[in-house]
Amino acid sequence: MKKIILLLSLLCCSSIGYAHKASDSYLTLNASNTGLVSARWDIALRDLDVLLGLDANNDRQLTWSEVLVKTNAIQQLAQSNLQLQRQQQDCPPYLFNAPLAIDRHTDGQYAVLTMTSQCSAAGAWAVKYQLLANVDAGHRGIVNWLPEQQSAQTLVLSANELFISLEKVSAQHSLLAFWRDGVAHIWAGYDHILFLLSLLLPVVLLRQHQSWQGVDDWKKALWDAASIVTAFTVAHSLTLAVAAFHWVSLPSRWVESAIAASVIVAALHNLRPVLDRWRWMLAFVFGLIHGFGFASALSDLTSGTDAQLLALVGFNLGVETGQLAIVAIFIPLAFLSRNSQYYQRGILTGGSLMIASVAGLWLCQRLFNLTF
Repeated sequence: MKKIILLLSLLCCSSIGYAHKASDSYLTLNASNTGLVSARWDIALRDLDVLLGLDANNDRQLTWSEVLVKTNAIQQLAQSNLQLQRQQQDCPPYLFNAPLAIDRHTDGQYAVLTMTSQCSAAGAWAVKYQLLANVDAGHRGIVNWLPEQQSAQTLVLSANELFISLEKVSAQHSLLAFWRDGVAHIWAGYDHILFLLSLLLPVVLLRQHQSWQGVDDWKKALWDAASIVTAFTVAHSLTLAVAAFHWVSLPSRWVESAIAASVIVAALHNLRPVLDRWRWMLAFVFGLIHGFGFASALSDLTSGTDAQLLALVGFNLGVETGQLAIVAIFIPLAFLSRNSQYYQRGILTGGSLMIASVAGLWLCQRLFNLTF
């Protein structure tokens, strides 16, 4: 049971910033039959600041002039961290044929580099991606590969891979990549985890005469847990889909704030339960909001409906895998200690108060754009 306390403590002591967006860059590669490649590469300013120290006066506010003065350094960074090959021969250095620009994505501002390279006229293509290698293991490069007269493909690249063939990219490869990203996303999404744990904490207990008692049958606890997770899954899958395909769009700030509020409600409900065995209703209602939070991780995929569908399926399966792992770890430990005061007072009451407190800080941060 100490593992549960440790997990709660680690989650609560972790950064209270936005937990829904991984460090990404976005690369679109258009390749002609003659070997000419035109590329647009969007790199987050916060990542460039880590690598190049853009914030010259250290006031935590990047200005356009601070970015522009580092133009040459940014271009050199692009040259050294993205390499194309054709017929196992390196393509020539990129030519930057447009000024450095700025674009906004769901998680902030990005520097936009527009460049070209004249590669060999024939042969198999390959790419090597090294941005943020040995700096951020969770960083990914989302690549839209658009070869002339061929179908577009979407890849998710990490900085620790060698040359990846662009000729052998399969739907299975992309599906697996997005599945891995979904698993990583749920484990890095502290507010999602705390919301789910808040709802799962009482599943091994029964509320009788204003007090908690441990359940006698572990199957009942498992059934309650399954109903909660299923309701949460169905709800966030619905809104993840409608948001990922841009059928419904909500302001990120309000979505993130509502997610923090849902964690508070779920945690405080353990102190004064109203729905009790109907907690799956809380999971469903607030799961609709969490789906919009999940969608922010996919909203910048712009390579077409087919690629978006593949990303949606793979990512959602990864999220569900991560959720099931949480349940598989938590339920046996909770059931074994359900009758102890350590669980009923320390874990359920104390843990719920801790979760509500941290979620309250999240809510303040997101509503008022504060930094702690």
